[in-house]
Order: sequence, then C-alpha cells, then structure tokens
Amino acid sequence: MMEPVHRIDGVDASPVRGRVVYDRPKMLWNLSIIAGAVVFAPLTFSWSMFLIFIVSTYLTLLIGHSVGLHRMMIHRAFDGSKTVERLLIYIGVIVGMAGPFGVVRIHDQRDWAQRQPRCHQFFSHKAGFIKDLWWQLTCHFEFDAPPRFKIESKFADDQFLQGLESTWRLHQLVLAIVLFLVGGWALVVWGVFARVAISIVGHWTITYFCHNPGAGRWAVKGASVQASNLPGLGVLTYGECWHNNHHAFPESARIGLEPGQTDPAWWLICVLNRLGWVFNVKQPRDQSQREDLVNKYWQ
Repeated sequence: MMEPVHRIDGVDASPVRGRVVYDRPKMLWNLSIIAGAVVFAPLTFSWSMFLIFIVSTYLTLLIGHSVGLHRMMIHRAFDGSKTVERLLIYIGVIVGMAGPFGVVRIHDQRDWAQRQPRCHQFFSHKAGFIKDLWWQLTCHFEFDAPPRFKIESKFADDQFLQGLESTWRLHQLVLAIVLFLVGGWALVVWGVFARVAISIVGHWTITYFCHNPGAGRWAVKGASVQASNLPGLGVLTYGECWHNNHHAFPESARIGLEPGQTDPAWWLICVLNRLGWVFNVKQPRDQSQREDLVNKYWQ
C-alpha cells in the first residue's frame, strides 16, 4: 500500500491560538452566488430547469468533489492517468468552492487541527450551526503559529492545475456564457447560481453534522474531534456521510465499509478501475496497522 500523504508540518504550530477573521474575496463570492440563487431562482423556475439543477449538482459533486478532489487529490486513495486526474479535478473546480490547491489547503488544515488534542471551534464545528456556517462561508482562521503547508510536486508543478487555481472563479463565467447561449438566463440561474449555492451550503452542512456527536465504530486516539456517520444519507452525500469510517481510514477510496452503507463515489471508482482509467485503488489498512484507532464496539 502507498504511504499516506502528509502536506501539513505542524511542528511549533498551534490549532488553538488565533482568530476568525473576515475573508473578503470568499465572502463576496459565496454570498453573491447565494443571493443570486435566492433572488432569481423563483423568478425562473420550471420543472425542466429544476431537473437540470438536480442532475448537474449531483454529478459535479459526485465526480468532481467526492471522487476527484477528496478521494483522489486530497487522500491519494487512487491514481489515474494525467488526463483522467486533470478531468476529475476540473469537474471539482466547476463545483465552485475554491481552486484545487485551495480545497486541499482548507481540508488539510482542518484535518490536522481536528487530530490534535485541542483545536479551535472554527475547525471542530462546535460553535453552533448558524455561527459555524457563517464562519465557513465568510471567514478564514488566522493562526498565531500557523502550520506549514506544501502540496506534493506531482500537483504543485502541474501548470494546468496552477492555471485552475488562479482562474477557478472565471470558469463559472465561461460556463454561464455557454449555458446562456444554449438556454438563456434561466439556465444560467439554475446551472450556475443555484447549483453552486447548494453545493457550497450543502457541503458545509454535511461537514458540520459529520463532525458533531453521532454514530460511529471508530475513535482516533488523541484526536479532539471524532467524526460521525450519518445513517440514511449515503446516496444523497455520495458516501461522504460515513465520516467516522473516513477519519479512521483516510487512505481508503471506499468510505461506506459496512453492510447498508451506500457509497456511490466508491461505485464510480470501481467502474473507472474496471475500465482501466484509474488504478492503485486503496482500501482500509489491515488490523496490524490500526494502533491509532479504538474500536468502540469492541470495548
């Protein structure tokens, strides 16, 4: 099995000391997208537009975010040809949350902080749903002693990904122009504003509930935040709702590990693997390599 990827150097860093500060570009982007959806979606509603919104939202989050950015780029749970990897990452950028490196940075800083004995509420999601959602939509955490972050050269030196990182917002504009030419303003509203708004808010909603007390078999030793599974939401969340499993086995491309834990992203990875488009697909490490875990069901 491949070794886990470590992009965060937390030596002399503190996940507690610091402050939540407004991030103007992040605030302007997220609130403008949400406001556009709230104002224009009711004015342009039709069942055909709503169906396009549902399908495009589900597929971009499934293919781009869950499979491409989260399981492949962030956790290196499988590999693919450069063309396949770039395509998956590009679809992830179309989701509209951040550029590829920005998504990795946000994820890895949060994951590092949660695995420390203590961390700030910004990372633990313990400040309450409304406050936490506002923070995640409009702010970033300014560390007094920040961890060092470095993306592996495989991605950092890729000029295509560098271009995506610097232009990720503009790709929504390009898409909006194409949609306008095809279906007019209504298609722009439902294919860009509504899709991106629900993707952003929905992502952080699942993140919030997955990091608050709930069901789960595993506890990570020494971690201040223990993730939860959210039963019944496997199809809706592409399998990401089995977050207790994911914290225990971040190296695994499969997150829904037990019977009944539906995992559509894993199904897609299996299809891509059979086609020969992805390879080195990883599953949970064996029993002898689980010293960092406590099986709560066996206590």
